[in-house]
Amino acid sequence: MRTIQEIIKAAEGFASGRIAVAAAHDADVLKAVAEAKKRKIAEPILVGHEEQIKAILKEIGEDPEAYEIIHADSDTDCAAKAVECVSEGKANFLMKGLLNTPDIMRAVLKPEAGLRTGKLISHVMMYEPKGHRMMGLTDGGMNTFPDLEKKAEILENAAKVFKALGYDEINAACICGAEVVNPKIQSTVDAKTLSEMTDRWAPYNMNVYGPVGLDLAVSEAACHHKHYDVKGAGQADILLVPSYETGNGIGKAMSIFGGAMNAGIVVGAKVPIVLVSRADSAEVKLAAMALGAVVARGMDW
Repeated sequence: MRTIQEIIKAAEGFASGRIAVAAAHDADVLKAVAEAKKRKIAEPILVGHEEQIKAILKEIGEDPEAYEIIHADSDTDCAAKAVECVSEGKANFLMKGLLNTPDIMRAVLKPEAGLRTGKLISHVMMYEPKGHRMMGLTDGGMNTFPDLEKKAEILENAAKVFKALGYDEINAACICGAEVVNPKIQSTVDAKTLSEMTDRWAPYNMNVYGPVGLDLAVSEAACHHKHYDVKGAGQADILLVPSYETGNGIGKAMSIFGGAMNAGIVVGAKVPIVLVSRADSAEVKLAAMALGAVVARGMDW
């Protein structure tokens, strides 16, 4: 699956997938949910303000009786009841609706939820800028300043997502400000070490390189002009960023300036968590749900 449209297409017809939506009382969320239901991407369980959900469904031409709705009051209650659906086996992945990320993550991480795996939880965002290949950016949403071991775990999580998408070979670039290892710049030291962990990446058939600038990670033309000749250069599938700010900035730049379609999920728990911005369009929310459905189906957690 090399494009986001291919991910959506692959998810269609997967009617056995059930998604619990926390704080579903939002028009764009419900438009995406209705479309996902229509395309048989996932069967939704809507958790939130029941009367408001029913009113919005009617406004967008949907029959509220065709949906399972669980009433919840506060954001905390919405998150807890959505997570409970997964814990009890009623749903096989989660979605964040009209609430803050910490609210749903606190519910996921509670020991009694039974969703923790002992692995690092990280965010993988798929971006497809206009005229460019689809790439996974990680981690611009969960881990702020990961150390070397956390970066390795973040890379492994992303590799599992790409394997679930059918990738036989993966190129991962460790993004830094330059290609030279500088002992005073920890991100360059970490990148070099990660590139040398070949045994760790072998099960995923993943080639990791870096330190490398963003231009040389994604542009073969830039590699040619700068005489940068490393396996996978200019063809990165995964962009591993050194910090939350870097990932957040690159991702928003791709969306705002590059017109990128995107879809994001949180991985590392027992189920994927569809994590979208409250400002995202219904189209973006649908793409994220499709990604969650495909990964839930194809990933061995």
